[in-house]
Amino acid sequence: MTINQSGSQAELDQHVINALKGLVIDGVNRAKSGHPGGAMSSMDFAYLLWSETLRLDPADPKWLGRDRFILSAGHESMLLYALLHMTGWLALDELKNFRQLHSKTPGHPENILTPGVECTTGPLGQGAAMSVGFAIAAEHFAARLDAELFGHRTWVLLGDGCMQEDVTLGAASLAGHLGLKSLVWYYDKNRQQISGAIDRATSDNEAMIFRGFGWDVIEVDGHDHAALRGAIAKARTQEKPLLIIGTSVMAKGAATLENSHKTHGEPLPADERVKTKAKLGIPDGAEFFTDDRALKHFRRKFASNAATAQSWRDRLQKLQKSDDTFARTFHQCFTAEPIADLPGVPWPKDKPLATRNAFGDLLQAWAEKLPGLMGGSADLEPSNMTGAFAKIVGDFQAKTKKGRNLAFGVREFPMSAIANGMALHGGLVPFDATFLSFADYSRPALRLGAIQRVRVIHEFTHDSIFLGEDGPTHQPVEHLMSLRMIPDFYLMRPADAQETDVLFRKALALSAPSAICLSRQKLPMLQLDSRKLSEAARGGYVVRDTSGGAPKMIIMATGSEVDLALRTAAHLDPAACEIRVVSMPCWELFLADTAEWRESVLPRACTRRVSIEAGATLGWERFVGSHGLTIGIDTFGASAPMEALAEEFGLTVAKVAARIATHSF
Repeated sequence: MTINQSGSQAELDQHVINALKGLVIDGVNRAKSGHPGGAMSSMDFAYLLWSETLRLDPADPKWLGRDRFILSAGHESMLLYALLHMTGWLALDELKNFRQLHSKTPGHPENILTPGVECTTGPLGQGAAMSVGFAIAAEHFAARLDAELFGHRTWVLLGDGCMQEDVTLGAASLAGHLGLKSLVWYYDKNRQQISGAIDRATSDNEAMIFRGFGWDVIEVDGHDHAALRGAIAKARTQEKPLLIIGTSVMAKGAATLENSHKTHGEPLPADERVKTKAKLGIPDGAEFFTDDRALKHFRRKFASNAATAQSWRDRLQKLQKSDDTFARTFHQCFTAEPIADLPGVPWPKDKPLATRNAFGDLLQAWAEKLPGLMGGSADLEPSNMTGAFAKIVGDFQAKTKKGRNLAFGVREFPMSAIANGMALHGGLVPFDATFLSFADYSRPALRLGAIQRVRVIHEFTHDSIFLGEDGPTHQPVEHLMSLRMIPDFYLMRPADAQETDVLFRKALALSAPSAICLSRQKLPMLQLDSRKLSEAARGGYVVRDTSGGAPKMIIMATGSEVDLALRTAAHLDPAACEIRVVSMPCWELFLADTAEWRESVLPRACTRRVSIEAGATLGWERFVGSHGLTIGIDTFGASAPMEALAEEFGLTVAKVAARIATHSF
């Protein structure tokens, strides 16, 4: 077989599809690793979508009005890279460097590396879940600003593995409830995965499940172009999220290995590769083959796409000039610094306040000042203190998409993945909320958010054993330290309402995710002036110093234990001659600060150091040193009133002072 140089629409389509498959085969072969089979089975849909339907600006991968394409089956990354090359956004040399160090074509797509990659995928199901966040953002702005400017759709390609992940189903359930009509999932059902046929693990009726979720569902032959075009066209008129189930053949077009799970996660064998490329009509011996004919046909609608993008920009400019409300909101959401002109809350200095309440007060105070602030709780509005915010901004629901509060339900993992997608869409500062002990349910999304450097604020309340009677199932012990282990993730544990204010503002200014961990119990206010309190934004600062001279001991603490540290220091050192107390609400901020600042707070000359935190002690050694004292909790908690727990776990002034007095520094 040879490649046709002219022919019908169908022949030209197949010519491009075959060239794309050749790029996939060669990229995986050059890297000696990768996943060709799924890319080959889903290529018919992907090609038709990109060349005929996807709203994009060929000159600008970041055009705000574009359709979003998310490859939830991230292991099929060579499919996306081949499409990006044909679009003109990715050089052929990058395809040749697939999976190589510092290339723009890593093994799974990464949004911070490659133009045209909307989000980092690979952990199956998270791309599908993030797409719900993209669609929420688009439909919110369509309702609030302009339906035409934000009429773009979110298209997702997912596979059998994605469909088996619980996060997919949790996100799909919420998407159906919210009536996200701009969301389209294409499920490439090739029935094969790494270990073999999927019928060894599942017999789900996906069509029935999704119809139960409130989705429209279309089932097609994934290689029938007429059927695929009809299903894609349905997306233009849908009033619900749409699932297209494309039944396909794994490694479609392979010489002898069609429908083989062996093509899922490894290159085609040498003989199979040669025979397959010959079957596809790729010239003998050619690698990474494309030709002008394929490029021209793939890009046949690019002129129309460019005109659409220009019309969109013209409309945006017109609305910015003619509609002051639109112009102000658009500017605040998409161009302005989010932390400008935020009011403080006048909390009385003499009244203790739980930091969860302080966070709720700030949400309420800033709700109208931050028009892009959008989020909600995993069912725990009364506990996370997000209810006042919800009353001000209203719920985002199927019929009220202008609302900015999201009732996520008990769906922690989907919630945090959806928040990542909202941030990646642009225009929003998403937040989500649950108990700190349930951060483990969200953790894969927290990690993926850090990899993508998204600004999502995760509110975690009930931050220690001091939540009391709910017991060890709800009392976080290892969670603070566990979250600190995630790179590019900022864990914040304020000591009082005032630090909560400072750290919330700092989280708004970051280009990374953060977790603000908050107390259920009331905490006394630090008796510091605003200038001193502002130093909390540096992650670690002095809250009690000696009356003169260098400290002979440093006690450092976070959250509710800062007050314990202050009271212990006053007990041991009533004249304030020897002991310095340091609040360290965010290690990551402190470690990123200057060496001079770190030395001014924790001078190396002072080696008698103590840390106090109601959680795992592992990790504090980096600050207290090898001979320092780490006071915390390295067992599970217990069900009891918090006063009894403080006594039981040694977190009282008397017991902390006794440990310090007997420790050999």
